[in-house]
Amino acid sequence: MRTVLRILSSVVPAPAAPAAPAVPAAPAPAPARRATARAAALAGVLAVAAVCAGDAVARVFPFGPRHRSVNDLANQFVPFHAHLWDLLRGRADGGLLLDWRAGWGTGFLPDYGTYLSSPLAPLVALAPRADVEYAVYALTVLKTALAAAATAFLLRRLSTAPAWWWPALLGAGYALCGWSLVEGTYNPMWLDGLIALPLLCLVAEWAREGVRPLLSVLTVAVCWTANFYTAYMATLGAALFLLARLATTGGSRPRAPLRAAVSTVLGVGLAAPVLAPVLLSTRQAHPGVVRDFEAAGAADALARLLPGTYGFSTPAAFVATPVLLLAAALAFRRDVPGRERWVWTGLVLAVTLSFQWGPTHLVWHLFATPNGSPYRQTFVLAGLLVIAAHTGLAHGLPGRRALAAGSAAVLVLTAAALPSDLATRPALLLALAGLAATAGALALPRRRRYAALTALLVTGALLGQAAATTAYADRRRLAHLDDYPPYGPEQERRAAALAAADGWPAYRTDPGLPRVAGNDPLLLGGQGAAYYSSHTPAVLTELLTTLGGGWTSRGRNLQSLDNPVVDALFAVGARWRDGEVVRTGTDAALPLVTVRPPGPAPAFGPSPFRNQELLLGARVYAGPSAGACPVGTEVFLWAPERTGPARLGGGAPVRLLGGGPKRRAALASLGVQTAPGVRPEVPGGRGPAELGCLDRNRLRTAVDALRSSAAVSVTPAATGLTARFPHPVTGTAVVAAPAIPGWSCGGRAVEPYAGLLAVPVTDATTLSCSFRPPGLLPGLAAAGVSVLVLAGLAVARRGQRRRALRTRSAPPAAQSAASAAAA
Repeated sequence: MRTVLRILSSVVPAPAAPAAPAVPAAPAPAPARRATARAAALAGVLAVAAVCAGDAVARVFPFGPRHRSVNDLANQFVPFHAHLWDLLRGRADGGLLLDWRAGWGTGFLPDYGTYLSSPLAPLVALAPRADVEYAVYALTVLKTALAAAATAFLLRRLSTAPAWWWPALLGAGYALCGWSLVEGTYNPMWLDGLIALPLLCLVAEWAREGVRPLLSVLTVAVCWTANFYTAYMATLGAALFLLARLATTGGSRPRAPLRAAVSTVLGVGLAAPVLAPVLLSTRQAHPGVVRDFEAAGAADALARLLPGTYGFSTPAAFVATPVLLLAAALAFRRDVPGRERWVWTGLVLAVTLSFQWGPTHLVWHLFATPNGSPYRQTFVLAGLLVIAAHTGLAHGLPGRRALAAGSAAVLVLTAAALPSDLATRPALLLALAGLAATAGALALPRRRRYAALTALLVTGALLGQAAATTAYADRRRLAHLDDYPPYGPEQERRAAALAAADGWPAYRTDPGLPRVAGNDPLLLGGQGAAYYSSHTPAVLTELLTTLGGGWTSRGRNLQSLDNPVVDALFAVGARWRDGEVVRTGTDAALPLVTVRPPGPAPAFGPSPFRNQELLLGARVYAGPSAGACPVGTEVFLWAPERTGPARLGGGAPVRLLGGGPKRRAALASLGVQTAPGVRPEVPGGRGPAELGCLDRNRLRTAVDALRSSAAVSVTPAATGLTARFPHPVTGTAVVAAPAIPGWSCGGRAVEPYAGLLAVPVTDATTLSCSFRPPGLLPGLAAAGVSVLVLAGLAVARRGQRRRALRTRSAPPAAQSAASAAAA
């Protein structure tokens, strides 16, 4: 360990030779600090103003009647933040490790690390729960403002040469890039990466200068904990930034990359208790879409540089014209050292080209083409464009030749985008107006009386283009993405009714159908099968599918399954149906823990009705005769691949929405067979169509038989559950929860029972099961090692300072002797 610390301590900047002791960098003077604070504050205000103005123009929530409930924003982010509200207020069923609400009981730490681990996320608890959508919107705007402020701070840290408001404008330009306004706004967890890029570039700059090693590690840890996915991309961008800075600032700093690497490794190590469970859970999740990368066409890619454009398979590369023009002018500025001009210009071009090449595309995206937008790293390009623009400004405003050449370059890029359908007339007019305003402002005489006009023109161009892009994206997003009803009075009434009927843990209350979003148990309350996440366990999807469940998003967005047999098996005593809570009968629902006879687990087959019977241990479905069910039975139709209405006689139609591989229709009740020989109408199409005729009396008899040896009390907790039986039992104790990895019962490994959590018992009166997310212990160990190494580095650095202080205070003769001894 001592050897390791000695090696790592060499990364810490050692004091200079005694003859010329190192002098710490003097703190910035008060006026410079105040200017930096003003720049950061102004950048944040401009970002907020542009986003809110654009939403107001589009009349989108919270400034108008149009809602924001689209895609994953409605399906995941709002419900997960609602659940975080419940956790922080002590109202959730479960805790940080285990969630008992969604998916019949799933691990929560991976979801927390993916969707909620931002340091800003707990602020949602400051708002009333009914206003969770307002809270998520406020967090989105706040993150955009912080990204702008952090960038302005970074630019002032690199150079204070331009007027203090220029870094503010450029910082706002970064935060208001197309990626942020078009994609990040409905994926608010990604906006943590927007903040991370300038912060990690600061870490790179500290590594170059050999200062703030502890703060560097903590910054990396916070960024990677907040959202590891975009933090990974931001880390790549910061690494490129460091290499460019080393190439352009002169001097040999061979330790800088090593310092940055050590800070990154230790910071990621501190974040490992969250990262490790997330990564392992991803491997255990139901597989998503596997796609091959297809580069966007050159014209389409260039068109996305324009304001007011929208697309799903092209890089949202828009940055306001002031940023683009200043970055383009850099290459033509002879007053800027050649190395700076060509390194930053070349880096921007190289990163742009890397987006369009398959191998580098995979590097940017953790070696897997994402399901959805294939250009999620575009914010890094925006950041590098802003830094390139600021690099030129550090040497003053561009001259007229450079300004003309930069304007010509922007016009050439605009002309090259004309063949694209994305280059609409409004987008072109916005771009040309912004170019005229910016070029005109920069061409004004360099006199004090024109400074305000310059600032006004450039700020107007930036805010106008950003607000227009926001408004355009708001409208297009609603037209192109799946949308869902926003959280309002009807949802509040439903949540209140579910809360009034809640009987957990004696029985589950399922939020039922029709669904509001993909995670209704988290949004509305209750405990159900519905669940949608990047971490939807494969075992859960397989279990629900074999029982006749439905899903979308290729098996990751699971729906509630309204079926009496499934309700009995999974302890559902109440559910939402037809606009009200319906009691399914607590006497017809089994407890959470039951005991099955000794023997092997049932082997499922293709029929969901038979699979339900195997799991129940009794025959409860009667076979149809000549396509019709016996009178008095409830008719269920299973046609997972069919789409269209199904009907039994004069009953109300039931719409099926199947059609793999993206979606699967759940089995559905068509009503009770009231007359002999009535055959249901089934939508045509490919795939199986099977009828199940449920006999309720048989179901009650089967439930009563299992209830005799089932647990009389079950106490679920945040880390497991405890069950008590009425008498000693022998057989297989089965918990009505999926057998996800991480469970152990009675000190024994879990033996899944047809996908359910189960363990053999002999003369048992109690059962205790605990849950620990896979990867948590290795993550804690990695964090512990990082803490120990940090402590060792701190001790080594303190010793170096003490030796330097003693040498500095020693008489000259002693210093000479020390120098000779060191030599």
